[in-house]
Amino acid sequence: MSLNKLFDPANVAVVGVSQDAAKAGHAIFKNLIEGGFTGEIIGVHPTINELLGVKCYESLSAYGQDIDLVVIALPQRLVKEAVEECAAVHVGGVVVIASGFKEVGEEEAILEQEITDFCARHNIRLLGPNCLGFINTDKQLNATFARNQPTAVGGISIFSQSGALCSVMMDLADEHYLGLSKVISIGNKADIAGADVLSYLAADEKTKVIVGYLEDIATGKNFIKAAEEASSQKPVIILKSGTTAAGLRAASSHTGVLASEDSAYGAVFKRSGVIRADSFEALMDVASALSLQPLPKGDNVLIVTNSGGPGILAADAVEKSGLHVAELDESVTNFLADELTTPVSSNSPIDVLGDAAPERYVSVIQAAQNDEGVDSILVILSPQAMSKPAETAEAIAGCLDGVKPVVAVFMGGAELLPARKVLTEAGLPNYKSPERAVIAIKGMRAYANWKARPPRLVTRFRVNRRRVERILTRRQRTGNLQLGEVKGKDVLGAYGFKVPDGALASDAEEAREIAERIGFPVAMKIVSPDIVHKSDLGGVFLNVANVEMAEDTYELMNLKIRKKTPDALIEGVYIEKMIPKGLEVIIGMTRDPQFGPMLMFGLGGIFVEVMKDVTFHLAPITEQEAIQMLKSTKSYTMLQGRRGQEGVDLSAIASGLQRISQLTTDFPQILELDINPFIVGEFGAEPVVADVRMTLAALQEKE
Repeated sequence: MSLNKLFDPANVAVVGVSQDAAKAGHAIFKNLIEGGFTGEIIGVHPTINELLGVKCYESLSAYGQDIDLVVIALPQRLVKEAVEECAAVHVGGVVVIASGFKEVGEEEAILEQEITDFCARHNIRLLGPNCLGFINTDKQLNATFARNQPTAVGGISIFSQSGALCSVMMDLADEHYLGLSKVISIGNKADIAGADVLSYLAADEKTKVIVGYLEDIATGKNFIKAAEEASSQKPVIILKSGTTAAGLRAASSHTGVLASEDSAYGAVFKRSGVIRADSFEALMDVASALSLQPLPKGDNVLIVTNSGGPGILAADAVEKSGLHVAELDESVTNFLADELTTPVSSNSPIDVLGDAAPERYVSVIQAAQNDEGVDSILVILSPQAMSKPAETAEAIAGCLDGVKPVVAVFMGGAELLPARKVLTEAGLPNYKSPERAVIAIKGMRAYANWKARPPRLVTRFRVNRRRVERILTRRQRTGNLQLGEVKGKDVLGAYGFKVPDGALASDAEEAREIAERIGFPVAMKIVSPDIVHKSDLGGVFLNVANVEMAEDTYELMNLKIRKKTPDALIEGVYIEKMIPKGLEVIIGMTRDPQFGPMLMFGLGGIFVEVMKDVTFHLAPITEQEAIQMLKSTKSYTMLQGRRGQEGVDLSAIASGLQRISQLTTDFPQILELDINPFIVGEFGAEPVVADVRMTLAALQEKE
């Protein structure tokens, strides 16, 4: 159902108007009137005939005509009756301000669901409950009880789960002279959730940048689709709180343990092109830059400063962010040296010195705008005795060509306020520290990269799907939901992974026969559904060199294991050909309840156990996305090779991630999967699965 009647109504009724200025019903009614809404405003109260010069009615039905939007400013106990009355006047949208619903308890959650179901049956869109309301500046419509209205109309639209943060964001927008288009408080999201608002704002011509605050996402796949569609048209910046929450279910695999609710959201935002703000401050900083400046075409940031310290802080922030400090072309530095009558280094930061007049800043900025090696410009001014902050701000604003993004950092307090006002009114984002400015540039660059990404082409490999289906179905029917190395490798082999030759031995003689057939040296591993970490209990022996060692190892291993875990079910010993040495990596999957399979990659050993240097991405995944996963780890340099060592075949690891992606999207009953380690050799050497574990979902009983 469309949201147009709700957000762009011809008339608005407020149920529960009040003569008490401290009541929400009074504040909303006053905001509608003073905001200048040109449609008809209707007050509803059983005993009030007129309020603030506007006629009121005893009920919605008493008005006698259809109503597009109804804002209910009543206590929780009266909301349901008021909502039910809306059907009689064919209301298109309802805003429920009251709290005290599902955020309180189970009984209140049932009441909220009853109201939601009623609205759905009568084609009424519901915003809230437990919300601030909304503002549409284009229609001069303020249907909130917020104290202040946006002072400027512009292209930024805000949505938030928190009504209080809606008000804060409006205040910050005013402080930065940022014009707003829509402000939408979604509250409990009983009907209208983040995905709905994203779809609406994506289609809204007045909205140029979308800013959001979310505490949770209830409809995972709908959100991904809406966010990706919105990001393809305009920037979306979201602050997600609750980042320290534990995973939604107990996990047994490395991937499941390392994954968290927050890593799922990170993977969702990465896939859909959403710029994730790490703080409330960053949320508005990035929005300011994206709403006022063009996108950078590359990573090179030129720093212009009138003092060394702030320039060094900026350079540090640029490098830490993954961007690059720009170097000026030699011809440009020669020109500047003549122009400024002082030596100029080709390396940024460009120090224009403490006595820099406005013209000196202008000369450097204009030169940088013409230098193809510069993609964005960060201008710093720290007040000194010779500085002219306001005049410098005017000069900088007047010399910009609008091709490359420029952000300003005028450091200091009250002395800089006039200069900051000049910058803001000229549409130039300005920040109080270099670090905040760099975060804004990084956000712009991330969005530019996402916009320039190649089309998403997911490779489908030729696999033996029927074999995997038989294995998994049999396990689910027996209730044995843990797949160890033997069956796990069987599954992976059917999906094109290379697994060493091997077989399961049930006694010492069989161990000898299998080892002879495979060829020495071999590896021998205990097989038990009750033993997770085999090597910790002496359940793994490597480089078994001959038949005598194979027999002895079988007996010794069983003796050790039975002594340490007498109740464990021992299925036998798996014997396989020793794998050539290579770099150990881990690839895996854990299935998020909302968003589906999350793929994981990291280096093995200390990197995953201690440093937890891993990265996640939603399936299905493309080859480019898989390669990007590898590059996003801190240990990526080890994959490339260093200190004379050869690098590994990155495309082979990417192929493994793609095959896991296909396997886990083909079979949703796979809840967790670890290939650990995945042995990767040099170019041309096919990676080998050394060990694998899987967890399956239980079969659902048919009702």
